Amino acid sequence: MNPIGENEIRESFVNCSKGEARRLNLPRDLSELHWEDLDFLGWCDPGAPDRGYVVVERNGELVGITLRLAQGTRRSFTKSAICSVCVTPHAGNGVTLFTASRVGAAGRQGNTVGTYMCADLACSLYVRGKKQTGYGMRFEETLTVEERIARTAVNLEGFLDKVLEDNVGSGAR
Repeated sequence: MNPIGENEIRESFVNCSKGEARRLNLPRDLSELHWEDLDFLGWCDPGAPDRGYVVVERNGELVGITLRLAQGTRRSFTKSAICSVCVTPHAGNGVTLFTASRVGAAGRQGNTVGTYMCADLACSLYVRGKKQTGYGMRFEETLTVEERIARTAVNLEGFLDKVLEDNVGSGAR
C-alpha cells in the first residue's frame, strides 16, 4: 500500500458522515507504519474500543469504512477462530465479529453487514508472517505469501462489495 495522509484517510470514509470522519481517532503511529507490508490500513480506535476502521485502495481510489464490534456476541478465551479475510487462525479472542453500516439509504435505515476479522485488524501482517497470533500451533499452508495476499484482497473486496451495496427495498437479505 502507498503511504496516505490524514486528510486522505478522513476523506475516504463512505459509511459515516463527514463530521464523524473528522472526529475519528487515527492511528498514533501513522508516520511510522511499514506501508510496504500493508494491503489495507486497519486499526482499532484507542478511544473507543468497540470501533475499528479500514481504508483500502479500490479501483484507484481510497475507500474507508467504519466498523463496530457486533453487540451481544460472546468472545471465548478457550476456543479458536479463523479470520474470514486473511484466513489466519487465532486462539481465544483474536478474531471478532465486526459490522459495518451499508452506504446510502440502506445504512441510514440501520442495515449492516458483518464479517469475522482479526481483532487487531492486522491481517496484512499475519499473512506475511510479520506478526504472530500466539496460537501455539502454526498451520502451514501450501499457498505462497503472494497467493495468501491475493486471497486476503479478494476476501476484503467481497466484504466491501456488501458494504457498498445500497439495496433498500430490493428484497435482498
